[in-house]
Amino acid sequence: MPTDTTSVRHGDTGHRYGPTEWALTATIALTWGASFLFIAVAIDHVATQVVPLGRLAFGALALALIPAARGRIGREDLGRFVVLGVVSMTIPFHLYPLAEHTVSSSVTGMINGSIPVTTVVVTAVLARSLPSRQRVMAVLIGFTGIAFISFSSIGGEDNSASVHGVALLILATCCYAATAGLSRELQVKYGTLRTMMWAEIIALVASLPFGLPALAQSSFSWEALGALFMLGTFGTGFAYLVYGTLIVRAGTVRGMIGVFFTPVVATLLGVLVRDERISIVAVAGMFVVILGAWLTSKPDMRSVAAGKKLPPRAA
Repeated sequence: MPTDTTSVRHGDTGHRYGPTEWALTATIALTWGASFLFIAVAIDHVATQVVPLGRLAFGALALALIPAARGRIGREDLGRFVVLGVVSMTIPFHLYPLAEHTVSSSVTGMINGSIPVTTVVVTAVLARSLPSRQRVMAVLIGFTGIAFISFSSIGGEDNSASVHGVALLILATCCYAATAGLSRELQVKYGTLRTMMWAEIIALVASLPFGLPALAQSSFSWEALGALFMLGTFGTGFAYLVYGTLIVRAGTVRGMIGVFFTPVVATLLGVLVRDERISIVAVAGMFVVILGAWLTSKPDMRSVAAGKKLPPRAA
């Protein structure tokens, strides 16, 4: 595990983005890209507040089945875990189903692809250091592709989006970006499994006051149960494990690369499952997204060079 403080401060580990990192990235793209479809299916049958409750319950249970996840955390870090659970899970997990009442699943996935952009900004603010020109250009190229997909989809009868819904989605992406660094720090200390399980348990507890009354007012649906099971077990349990592993290996900024591909998965599923339309411009945007992801995967040369200039650390 690298301990280069300069690289960590700029959101990179300085390691090459190899086959293992790309495999983790593909897994994240598939599971999170499909999550918007499962959210859309769930809110067709149950109250909105049931969705975060169900996905967190299934997600925490999936992680709890793994013995390595069931360790304790230090009392001094409890407050940091509360911040991680509430900001990165409870809040955005409520915002997404609220937004999808007025935004299609494919457009939701497209907007979610802006997370790498917000992550670069938040990382720079927290580190009080401007990101390198290389990193800014790479992320902006990826965001340009996302914009192509979004603008070609918004406005049609099938893929309309409201200003209110888009605002909720942007707020959700900011929640993820704001806690990416904290998540990595806690995972370095406690491991990915334990960190994710405790964060999900805390997020689940915080969701109970909203989810339980809504659950009592909802009727049972096999479709909703299946969607929440897939959303929680894979989109929240398994995917967060993979995502956390990638952040530790590649850093906070490059760990977001899989998000670039979620619009591609979300759009394809929207077309195949929910009969949403896709334009030629959107297809072109997918290739631009892939280009941006590849450029973002390259190590930040400024961080690596600065790390080499650091004096040797005492044993």
